[in-house]
Amino acid sequence: MEQDSIKGSSVAESTARHLKDLIVEGALSPGDQLLPERDLAQQLNVSRPTLRQGIKILEEEGLIVATPSGRSVAPIGRDITDPLIALIASHAEVVDDYLEFRATTERMAARLAAERANVVDRKRLTACMERIDRAHEGGAQREEAEADVDLHIAVYEASHNLVVLHTMRALSGMLRQGVIENRETLFSRPETRDQLRAQHRAIYESVMAGNVEEAGNAAEMHIHYTHRALNEIKASQARLQVSLRRLNGGHVAARHGVER
Repeated sequence: MEQDSIKGSSVAESTARHLKDLIVEGALSPGDQLLPERDLAQQLNVSRPTLRQGIKILEEEGLIVATPSGRSVAPIGRDITDPLIALIASHAEVVDDYLEFRATTERMAARLAAERANVVDRKRLTACMERIDRAHEGGAQREEAEADVDLHIAVYEASHNLVVLHTMRALSGMLRQGVIENRETLFSRPETRDQLRAQHRAIYESVMAGNVEEAGNAAEMHIHYTHRALNEIKASQARLQVSLRRLNGGHVAARHGVER
């Protein structure tokens, strides 16, 4: 919030409304820890009793949750994503539907970002792209995978579409958990890592240049490539398992030490 004090008919309600706006706008992300009570009250220029009342309103609405270390923003859409995680974990074919959805949404988000990104958005996008480059050059696969997700989130934020932002933030959390794919496996293939970095740079540069069509095309092609790469990895792993079963007879054949 700006340094001006919160004003309104009820200071506690205004405090709650201000924090709610920060959550909706994406300034406060799911899981973000709030400042300690004294610091937060000072930042919002309200008394601590008033702040407690405002926080209580948000807790009753399920937007703020108590944690061992204080209070945090509740996971937005958790009632949707939890069963979706279970569904995807048990039905591999749902991954195809998920990536089909992402291809369409990423295209729209990139187009909007190219049109709407402001100075703050551009700085965040640049910081994410620089992290990808550093991790790529240093061979830090895990860090590059994390920076990959953060770049996509930066594009969602730059789209300035709140539905896109919160929907894709929730789904991006599934990426970090490795539900959709083992991203470290994906980034362990040098040729795939090179392609992914080139695609991320294409998205980044077209958004920064304000090229709406190129941004949308680059984002969609990136998801299609990721889909193909995942299918190739899955097929390769399946072939390996078949070979291993042939080698040991599936642990059920009496080979009597005969080599094959």
